[in-house]
This record gives sequence, C-alpha cells and structure tokens, in this order.
Amino acid sequence: MAERVDFWFDPICPFAYATSRWILEVEKVRDIEVRWNVMSLGVLNEGKNPAPTEDDDVLARWIPARTSTAVAATAPDRLGDFYTAIGHDIHVTGHRDFEGAARRALTEIGLDESLVEGAKTDSYDEAMRKTHEEGISQVGQDVGTPIVAFEGTAFFGPVITRVPTGEEAGKIFDAAVTLAGYPYFFELKRSRTERPQLG
Repeated sequence: MAERVDFWFDPICPFAYATSRWILEVEKVRDIEVRWNVMSLGVLNEGKNPAPTEDDDVLARWIPARTSTAVAATAPDRLGDFYTAIGHDIHVTGHRDFEGAARRALTEIGLDESLVEGAKTDSYDEAMRKTHEEGISQVGQDVGTPIVAFEGTAFFGPVITRVPTGEEAGKIFDAAVTLAGYPYFFELKRSRTERPQLG
C-alpha cells in the first residue's frame, strides 16, 4: 500500500511549486501517494499585511489559495490538477494576474471559472483557515510553504530551486524520510543563492 504524503501549498509561492514538482517526481519512483492541502500565506502573515478587503493587490494574492480551497470543496480529486495548472501559469509562464491565472486553471481542468467569484470574498476562508492550521500546527508559525508530512512527521520544505527527476528525486525523499525518523532533528539550512528555475 502506498505511503501517504501530505503536501500543503499556497499557489503563489515559487518555492512550494518547485517542491511540488519534485514530490510528483518522487511519486514515480517511490511507493507514495500525494494528498494536496491548501495553506495561505495571507493567513500566515495576518497582522503584518493589510486585510484583503483593504487593498486590491492584497486581495489578488489571496485569490489563488481561496480558489484552491473552492476546488478542494467541490472537486477534491482535481486539487492537484488545479495546482499544476495555476502554478504553471504563475511560475513558468510568468503571469502575475492571479485572478486571471485562477480562471484559466479552472477552465483548463474542466471546472467552472465562477469559483473565482467566491474566492474574491471570504466565503471559503473558514475552510482555508482549517486546512492551513492542520499544516502549520505541525511545524510552527515561524515557517511558510511548502509543508510536507509523512510517517508522522512534518517539515517545512524541502526548499529547492531546481526540480530533480528520477532516482535523484527518490534519493532526496529517502534522505528526508531518514531525517524524519529522528525526533530530535529539526532543521538544516543555508542561504539561498538562486530563485526557482521552473521554465
């Protein structure tokens, strides 16, 4: 039976998108099944940034996570497909119109783009906050996205800038599983010297 790996993401984060492409590569070479979960950088940074009703640019940054939550509520089996589509539009194609990206992604995977209308309000926020809290409560408030959980342990990351494939992807996963087996292991970190290379 495949091991479940939970992955929390906010679609606007390029590092989460790079890591999500890696975990899909891992799924090809290891017996895992990825379950996608929404978190929100907007929720994480509440109190530091204006509320989404006060600033159009802030609202735009909430729309991808809110739309992801709408997809999770209406067609949960399509959430990974939606994330792939919107992530490609934002991070590979380079579109910064987040509402437009959400609409295009919904259309691409065969869902009604009217889901975006609800994402422009707080109608999905309760559900989004719940799934956000499920992820962030496992790693603490001082990290962001992505969060990856397996074998009873959750981590922020891995933060990568290139997407490994094949057995290289599997080896990185194996290393993460090994580290997760030590309850006193918490963090490995170095300064990033490059942005995600996704194009």
